[in-house]
Amino acid sequence: MLRESKAFGSFSVDDIEKAKTFYRAILGLKVTDNPMGFLTLHLESDNTTIIYPKVNHVPATFTVLNFPVDDVLKTVEALTEKGIVFEQYKELNTDKMGVSRNGGPLIAWFKDPAGNILSVMEEMKESNG
Repeated sequence: MLRESKAFGSFSVDDIEKAKTFYRAILGLKVTDNPMGFLTLHLESDNTTIIYPKVNHVPATFTVLNFPVDDVLKTVEALTEKGIVFEQYKELNTDKMGVSRNGGPLIAWFKDPAGNILSVMEEMKESNG
């Protein structure tokens, strides 16, 4: 029944204008305004994510959006130059750059202006075996 549905994710922020500036100017994503006061992030493969304002917003304590990238270290460096501060998680053995190297894909976490957690992670390559 829902298999054909074009499902999408959403999360809240406390300041929609700050979010628009962050996602558009800092992260370089295509962001459009929704007539209902939401933002729509347009991601690869026609995927979208809705960001909506919420007066009593509480930041998520988990990762709300993951960005697979070819090179985590280069991406972390580029985002750091734009003012992004990567999180340090002792339990995940993050290094000085905020990158976790726990035997899985390289991953680094950062927050949007509303405190929601995002990540850049090494894109998993499919094996042909």
